[in-house]
Amino acid sequence: MPIRVHLDRVLLDRRMSLTELAERVGVTIANLSILKTGKAKAVRFSTLDALCRTLECQPGDILVFEPGPPDPDDPDDA
Repeated sequence: MPIRVHLDRVLLDRRMSLTELAERVGVTIANLSILKTGKAKAVRFSTLDALCRTLECQPGDILVFEPGPPDPDDPDDA
């Protein structure tokens, strides 16, 4: 999938742990970990809103489009 998640970079810039972010946003560490590793297939706007408010950033700081060939293992890219 050509959408990349740069949550780890934003957390590093803010000197914030995933645990601290999870507590502030009200999302489980497991769900944030799935998002951070790029394994999430979707993200709710309410979650993205909470992340951006907490991290004081824009959605484009977290989510980046990097075009490339379709992923043959992803049925959404078929």
